[in-house]
Amino acid sequence: MGIRTTVSALIVSALLAAVVQAEPRFAVTLRSGFVMQADRTEAREGQLALILDGGEILLATHDVHRIDELPAPAQVVQHPAHPAPAQQSGQQPTPSVSELIRAAAAKNGLPEAFVRSVAQAESALRPDAVSPKGALGVMQLMPGTAAALGVDPHDLASNIEGGARLLRTLLLQYQHQPDQVRLALAAYNAGAGSVQKHNGVPPYRETQVYVERVLRRYHAGMPAAATPQPNHAPR
Repeated sequence: MGIRTTVSALIVSALLAAVVQAEPRFAVTLRSGFVMQADRTEAREGQLALILDGGEILLATHDVHRIDELPAPAQVVQHPAHPAPAQQSGQQPTPSVSELIRAAAAKNGLPEAFVRSVAQAESALRPDAVSPKGALGVMQLMPGTAAALGVDPHDLASNIEGGARLLRTLLLQYQHQPDQVRLALAAYNAGAGSVQKHNGVPPYRETQVYVERVLRRYHAGMPAAATPQPNHAPR
């Protein structure tokens, strides 16, 4: 087995294990209206820590509108009659793009529907997608961006996890802005430098159409079962 195959298998196993072991239990709604997810939360001096499998996200307490407990996911027990051919040969079954998106979203505390909407707008969920500018894979990472994130853009699991992590970073970067989500999406598409230069969503038609497309898909794709149950506001 080659080094890349071994690394890919480890990434996939870690991502999928994160989902199996602990689904996010809390939805944290920011004052901008965006919702992040966490296994648990912890109040600190002027901050709220969102603790999840991928680490911690620190938010300013005044940016948090409310914290809600998510309904427990339905438990599905499967009893396959016969092992799949890949399992018979001792190989790990290859996860689908949807499974990797779900795992990467959970690891980074983001709604699955949001990460999926970005991936659809970026690559139509095609692992072999390559943009005219050289962006690669499902979430269209540029080689330089992938290097900065420490991920392999040619590896599907690594590519998707890197894209989800970049989304989380951008959302936190603009968490004090009322247009937080639009700015984060614009930065993912056109670069944070362009957002800073224009002091908002750049006046590029491609970027403006992209932002609205992602938001439409996100709101249309949010499942009713993911609606958080009222719990409490941050202290």
